Amino acid sequence: MDHPVGQPAYVLHSRAYKETSALVDLFTPQGLVRAVLRRARGKGGSAMRSFVLLEVELRGRGELKNVNRLETVGVAAWLHGDALFSGLYLNELLMRLLPAEAPHPALFEHYRLTLQALAQGRPLEPLLRAFEWRLLDELGYAFSLTHDLNEQPIIAEGQYRLRVDAGLERVELPQPGLFSGVQLHALAEADWEAPGAPLAAKRLMRQALAVHLGSKPLVSRELFRKR
Repeated sequence: MDHPVGQPAYVLHSRAYKETSALVDLFTPQGLVRAVLRRARGKGGSAMRSFVLLEVELRGRGELKNVNRLETVGVAAWLHGDALFSGLYLNELLMRLLPAEAPHPALFEHYRLTLQALAQGRPLEPLLRAFEWRLLDELGYAFSLTHDLNEQPIIAEGQYRLRVDAGLERVELPQPGLFSGVQLHALAEADWEAPGAPLAAKRLMRQALAVHLGSKPLVSRELFRKR
């Protein structure tokens, strides 16, 4: 498919390609695109930085496009410390899970707003969990937080486990790693002040994503551990 018209984009990853070019993975409203940027190194290289809103014009009909034009159109989201690791984590999730050239304009806007919020120093956990949930939803992997897999309402005194292929299943016998109905109610209402809600959300999203990410560990998650 040819892309003669400029479109917004973010650089998720780039690496040297041949003598002076770069191979860039771009996130656009039309999905993930891999492209070659000629004369990428040296003058103008700053435009290749992640977390900067760009306008790109892409050409080519194959899987590998050519960058015909690339301009910075937004103010860079300056991320530092844990916010930077969080941004790298979002980029890695997108590269690992999104299919190439599948349009996700709402997810693109959510990503843009999440970067802004990270740059503003907003609390990380709610931002990351909301993005993970939005990504699962966009890919068709989301599940109900208000009803179990038998379509029965989640009850506060119940204990549940996630069956990734189906949803939340009520469990009668105690076992490790369950989610309480109270925790699930808090997550459904995005109540981050509820006791245990942030940790429960992190466990739940990690379980929900694991099957789709496969066995290869996330580099950004390792950076978080080593910081």
